Amino acid sequence: MIDLHNHTTLCNHASGNEEEFINEAIKKGIKYYGFADHAPMEFDYEYRMGFEDMPLYEEKIRNLKEKYKDKIEILLGYEVDFTPVVDKRVLERKVDYLIGSVHFLDNWGFDNPEFIKEWEKRDVDDIYKEYFHLIEKMASSNYFNIVGHIDLVKVFGHKPKKDIKDIAKNALKAIKKADMAIEINTAGLRKPVKELYPSDELLEMILNENIDITFSSDAHSPKQVGFKLNETIKKLKDLGLNEAVIFKNRQKEKIKI
Repeated sequence: MIDLHNHTTLCNHASGNEEEFINEAIKKGIKYYGFADHAPMEFDYEYRMGFEDMPLYEEKIRNLKEKYKDKIEILLGYEVDFTPVVDKRVLERKVDYLIGSVHFLDNWGFDNPEFIKEWEKRDVDDIYKEYFHLIEKMASSNYFNIVGHIDLVKVFGHKPKKDIKDIAKNALKAIKKADMAIEINTAGLRKPVKELYPSDELLEMILNENIDITFSSDAHSPKQVGFKLNETIKKLKDLGLNEAVIFKNRQKEKIKI
């Protein structure tokens, strides 16, 4: 089992210490476990670590990697918000991988319940088009290894009238061209939309394009580690997938599932 996208209390909206996360992963039979906490940026300070916290975060995870090396393989990454200017202080870190995510359309945190009223003021199709345009730009930047929760925009259950396959096709082409992986993220099953990220429609496109996939539970507490991963991996195997990917030192490795 693979679970590469998980958080720590440094992001200010997670609970539990790192060893609790790791012990839960070991208990659930996860072989490759990745911490990818929210990278700092000069915006949305309350939901991420500061730049001064990066050395502490990295040292802590590397120490845990050594401590638990006989029980589990721990990998180190960041989840990075793709904005018009991505800070080089993050991009230059010596880590195993970077997850590129879109959480903001301009300054609107569309997945934050605090700002959910904004959905009532906008056209859903326009939101989806803007979102997937940013996913396309994120992939084309060649900064990142993994696409985080590719259709996060659906989190509250809003769906476009236009075919999602048409809206997302250029983004998927850019992801394929960049040789990125897409995470199958189970956190959507815990959210109002009650679906995996990606949806079945997008998953069909991803598999048809032979885009590499990996897995994550996007855990913000120890009890969320490995959430629904067994069922999700079985679903992908039933669809004919027999391998996934991990990253070490920013290099892709294929793993049989």
